[in-house]
This record gives sequence, C-alpha cells and structure tokens, in this order.
Amino acid sequence: MRYRETSNPLLREGVFLARSGGAAEGAMTVQGTWNRVGILFALTAAAALFSWTFPYGDMRGLGSKLALFTVAGFVLALATVFRRDWAPYTAPAYAVAEGLVMGSLSRLFDLAYPGIVVQAVALTLGIFGSLFLLYRFQILKVSDRMRRAVAAATMGICLVYLVGMVMRLCGGNGLGFLHQPTPFSILFSLFVVAVAAFNLVISFDFIDQVARLGAPRHMEWYAAFGLIVGLIWLYVEVLNLLAKLRRD
Repeated sequence: MRYRETSNPLLREGVFLARSGGAAEGAMTVQGTWNRVGILFALTAAAALFSWTFPYGDMRGLGSKLALFTVAGFVLALATVFRRDWAPYTAPAYAVAEGLVMGSLSRLFDLAYPGIVVQAVALTLGIFGSLFLLYRFQILKVSDRMRRAVAAATMGICLVYLVGMVMRLCGGNGLGFLHQPTPFSILFSLFVVAVAAFNLVISFDFIDQVARLGAPRHMEWYAAFGLIVGLIWLYVEVLNLLAKLRRD
C-alpha cells in the first residue's frame, strides 16, 4: 500500500519510510499522535504566555529576544526534520522555542493593534476545531485532487515568500505591496489562510493513513511536530490578515 501524500513538507510520504528499530519500539497510533499534539500545544501555549508577560524593558529588547527565539526554533526544526528519531526530544524543545517566538510576536502586534491577539487566537482555534470536526465526521473528505491543489498552492506561497526574502537581503523592500492594506493584499492573505487551513486537513488524513500502516512510534512525535508547525503557520497568517484589516 502506498503512503498518501500531504502538502505539509514535514509530513510527506518519504518521512515515514525509515523504519529502523520500529519493531522494537512499537507502532505509531492515531491516539498516541494526538496525545503528543496536546503535549506540544500545551508547551507552546505556556512558553507563549511566559514570553508575553516577560518584562523586556523596551522594544529593542523585545525585538532581540524575538530574533534569538526564531533562530533557536529554526535550528530545532531542522534537527527534527533531518533526524526524525530525535523528534521525542527536539519536538518539545521546538514547541517551547516557537512558543517564545509567538509570545514575543503577539506582544508586538498587540502593542500596535490592541486586542488583535485575542481575536487571532480565537479565530485560529475556531478554524482548527471546525476543520477537525468536519474531517472527523467525514463531512470534509480529502481527495487526490485536493492534495495536489493544496500542494501546488503551498509551493507557490513559499516561492512568493522566498522571493520577498531575497529582495530584502539585496537591499530592497521585498514584496512590500503584499503587506499593505490593499484589496489585493487582503485577498492574498485570505488565500494563504485558506491554504494553511487545508494543509491541516490533509495532515489529519495523512496521520490516519500512516498510523494504519504501522510507522514506528517515535513518528508520533514527528507527526505532532508537523501539525504544530501547521497550526503556528495558520496563527501567524490570521494575525497578519487581521493587522491588515485594522490598518487605516
């Protein structure tokens, strides 16, 4: 049987094919994976709350801590991706690092747009919960056409973001028009939020399928890590969309 694909690069077909030591450690289960998702979510939320309430002193201190936490999260994410058997250790550390990033980033947004973080958190959790229920009750079903469409859209968004990053590194302002409160920019953000949300749906389906095939148990942590990455992406995009809507 073939592993089903997902557009989430952290949960793609090939990552579950390495099964060395799988028989000794036992098999991955759907329930076990969701237990790990709960643990990682709790760590992310606790770290975000700590970062949000930490007395930085000034905006420069807040910005420097945000940069430090971002680098730490990126390194831990790479370690998890390239050494999947490390996921039981690196995934919780990543959740803490990204929680610190989310707390600091959220505080910056809330200073500019008071109340925006509560709205973003509520919308993100609402979208996540609604999509999970729609998937679980088989109202929303994942098809091969959906997988291909979401994969193509995700790659396109990544390319747009990469071009903007390269332009900034070269001394330009990147794709600044995408960050302005214009109708086109808002529509683009709505599109990105939708793609991020459907990535989660495809990941739900992928976990179900792979668990049935008996992937090694440490992959529960890796799959949970992938879902947390997707959830964080969704939150950031919702936050960005709300910020555009709040600008004059």
